[in-house]
Amino acid sequence: MGALKKFFGPVDMTVGKPWKNIALFTIPMIIGNIAQQLYNTVDSIVVGKFVGDNALAAVGSASPILNLLLVLFIGISVGTSVMVSQYFGARDREQLSGTIGCCITLTVIASLFVMTVGTAAVRPLLELLGTPDSIIDWCQSYLTVTFVGIAGLAYYNILGGVLRGLGDSISALLYLLIATVINIVLDVWFVAGLGLGVMGVALATIIAQAISAILCIRKLARMTALFDLKLKYMKLEGGHALTMIRLGLPSGLTQAIFSMAMIIVQSLTNSFGEMLIAANVIIMRVDGFAMMPNFSFGTTMTTYAGQNVGAKQYERVEQGAKQGTLMAMGVSATITLLILIFGKYLMGVFTSTEELVQLSVHMMRILAVGYIAMAVTQSLSGVMRGAGDTMTPMWISVFTTVIVRVPVAYGISWLTRTPELPNGRSECIFISLLLSWTLGAVITFIFYNLGRWKKKAIR
Repeated sequence: MGALKKFFGPVDMTVGKPWKNIALFTIPMIIGNIAQQLYNTVDSIVVGKFVGDNALAAVGSASPILNLLLVLFIGISVGTSVMVSQYFGARDREQLSGTIGCCITLTVIASLFVMTVGTAAVRPLLELLGTPDSIIDWCQSYLTVTFVGIAGLAYYNILGGVLRGLGDSISALLYLLIATVINIVLDVWFVAGLGLGVMGVALATIIAQAISAILCIRKLARMTALFDLKLKYMKLEGGHALTMIRLGLPSGLTQAIFSMAMIIVQSLTNSFGEMLIAANVIIMRVDGFAMMPNFSFGTTMTTYAGQNVGAKQYERVEQGAKQGTLMAMGVSATITLLILIFGKYLMGVFTSTEELVQLSVHMMRILAVGYIAMAVTQSLSGVMRGAGDTMTPMWISVFTTVIVRVPVAYGISWLTRTPELPNGRSECIFISLLLSWTLGAVITFIFYNLGRWKKKAIR
């Protein structure tokens, strides 16, 4: 029982070999991200197989709008995770309790806001994007159901971040796996069994996420050895809320700007028709798995850096940053190679249309090398965020996304127009993404080595 309790308990990353801490923490993160990706992937497979390619395109076209309206939760999650990891590393029980309580209350307010604004803004945003008439009603249905049940998604992601900030990636993984199984079962039942279509996919997801959120809060309530989850800590205490916003706002703004850029690019994607829209959905689903190790190492490095900065062990932070980045690049290179080799079979899972499979494989090959570059970006950005420097990764993301990707995508589209291709070559969508990823890795490496992140600790 003692060994099991230790396995599901928080991990102190300020002691032991850095690479071993990073690896042991990242493995559950990768498994968890596989499960997280299964949410979207199963949604796509079910609607693609049981409803059709247009329904598949509808689910994908809804994603940029959904991501845009989730920026508040991303900000709260990042700010909370940084504070939790640093206070945990500093062994400050009072501040840790106040931070967790404040984030729970702040999430209630953010959920109500996003639910209200999201449901009202869905149709106008879809029309603004020029979403094809053949899929716009499905897009609206999917987004409306998701926003109505947004609290479950918000609380799972934020409280899962709290658990990871405490060094407990195992519990967050377990709850996500439970929710993933529920989501898959409900997907098939609602869509194939009850014929609810795209709306059924959204309904299955919000129910599963609500269950995972309840499991997270139950786990936190039992961690009384580290902090107190009492009503007196649930208030919006000024110091905690402001620090949370200061740390999380850059990440939230980054996601907002990234989502706006995605919406602009989605508008360009829509101009190429339903076939490319559907191919883009398939690519982004496979992309989720290819990018998964990078996001996992990025989150791990945030927790690792946060705990060690809280303990004022900066040399250990640098040692772990080097080891973690090299591991991330190795894992990413391996997964990218597998996707290139077996890409056709992966794309075939989503659709039986041969033309769509071939188009998806072609576009995926353009992106391939970029995943290794993103390993560098995510790992070193994670270190900077964990240390409290959330501004630098924000500016880098803004530059590569807004200044580089969007103009390059539209520029290539315009330069390649011909009578046969009035909108230009559709490869512009993916070439621009590859360029922004590669440039982002170079800039992130430079700013990490400048070392300004070392002066950003919250205490």
